Amino acid sequence: MATNIYVGNLTFNTTSADLRKMFAEHGEVTKAQVIEDRDTGRSRGFGFVEMASADEANKAIGALNGKNVDGRQLTVNLAKERSR
Repeated sequence: MATNIYVGNLTFNTTSADLRKMFAEHGEVTKAQVIEDRDTGRSRGFGFVEMASADEANKAIGALNGKNVDGRQLTVNLAKERSR
């Protein structure tokens, strides 16, 4: 079962491909997406990564939470279910 991870405090230049590459070092990434503003198309500074297994997701969270990337300290944790 895939595990969804929240990634915050990204630079506005970070792309979905950058996010995928960053997490691929820690396991199989099934999906990576930087969230963009609907009107401007500019990054909103956060994204989500879906990893193939919970073990790989936990390994990536441990390795990347608090890591300095492009001068920004990442916030990486399990994504919370969105209430609708």
